[in-house]
Amino acid sequence: MLQAFLRHVRRFPWVTNVTLYGCLFAGGDLVHQWFSARDQMDWRQTRNVAVVAFSFHGNFNFFWMRFLERRFPGNSAGMVMKKLFLDQTTAAPLATSVFYTGVSFLEGKEDILEDWREKFLNTYKVGRLSKFLNFALVPLYVRTTFTGCCAFVWATFLCFSRQTGDGTAGAALAWMFPPKDEAAKPADDETDPKQKVEETAASRPA
Repeated sequence: MLQAFLRHVRRFPWVTNVTLYGCLFAGGDLVHQWFSARDQMDWRQTRNVAVVAFSFHGNFNFFWMRFLERRFPGNSAGMVMKKLFLDQTTAAPLATSVFYTGVSFLEGKEDILEDWREKFLNTYKVGRLSKFLNFALVPLYVRTTFTGCCAFVWATFLCFSRQTGDGTAGAALAWMFPPKDEAAKPADDETDPKQKVEETAASRPA
């Protein structure tokens, strides 16, 4: 099955890579909402993330990876560092900026740069390891798909940062794995209403 999938990717690289990238990015938003334990899924938010991912990120990454490979062929240490440097100084800030501003635009925000100003720098610092592995080890014809798999995690982080966090990895980890005392705190505060009435009555002077 894996071999059949790889043959399909080689035969239709653009369609396959862009489709997988967009689906994984949208899936990242769904995971974020699931972790947030929302009573109702915000499908409009997922749609906005998917539109930005399909229309820009998937296509941009597909052609960007090919440009880098033609310009700096091979996976020697020197070539990998050149690709990594160029990617982090041009593509990474552009892709992050388009996500924040694009989703804000689709949501109809008056100031589409608000989230970008508050969280861009923190978000930009995260994610360099996956890029290094992508350039050093992953074949070109599945490089966009690998980026999409990383984008599944990346999109979850971006959606969290945009909706809840401040753009830092530490805030995301604290959100996913809250301290035990904080997780148990709501349970400690829950008191039977009948018991509250009895305690109030007992505290009143006779």
